[in-house]
Amino acid sequence: MSDPLIRELDHYVVLEPGRPQQLLTAEDTLIWLMAQLQHLEPLPADLRALPDGEARAQRLLETACELELEPGVVVQWFAIRLEPPGS
Repeated sequence: MSDPLIRELDHYVVLEPGRPQQLLTAEDTLIWLMAQLQHLEPLPADLRALPDGEARAQRLLETACELELEPGVVVQWFAIRLEPPGS
């Protein structure tokens, strides 16, 4: 079960092999995940039943922090807070 605090975070660090790290908004991270999933065959079993790419990406954003695109090629994303709470 995902931590409800993660849903309050609005930025992510995205790591891809061979590329510099990226700092993305939650919306841009969702778009990035949808793009990663478009090239993934077969989809992980827990994502297959979801209705579309956005729902699959949202599920990943809420429940995982990495995705293996092919053997040995893993992308990762980590929620971060840019401002302390209450700022």
